[in-house]
Amino acid sequence: APWSAAAFSQFLADDVCAFVTSENAFMLGRLIGDEAEVLTLAVAPVARRQGAALALMTRFHAQAAERGVARIFLEVSAENPAAIALYQKLGYLQTGKRLRYYQPPAGPSIDALIMSVTLIASKP
Repeated sequence: APWSAAAFSQFLADDVCAFVTSENAFMLGRLIGDEAEVLTLAVAPVARRQGAALALMTRFHAQAAERGVARIFLEVSAENPAAIALYQKLGYLQTGKRLRYYQPPAGPSIDALIMSVTLIASKP
């Protein structure tokens, strides 16, 4: 279900929130301990295929690394090849799948790929 305005506002006020923006795009993530999660990434149609998402993700990776995050996770639609290619370019690998995760208003459900990237090698 979509987030309510109150839930979104409360999340943004939390210190685990990471909010990265540019003129035509934004990325929202959560940083907890040595892990982070990309919650959403959106780029305006006029700004797509111009590097906005790559720039936001690169900034998020830097923020996460500064806070001691070792690994970042995300979920992406199995039917979004552009996003999958972006994440692979950033070093993300598929680590799992959530069957029928996305429920579009019409048509069949869509699987989500779980992807992750290691930022900092774990200490022995």
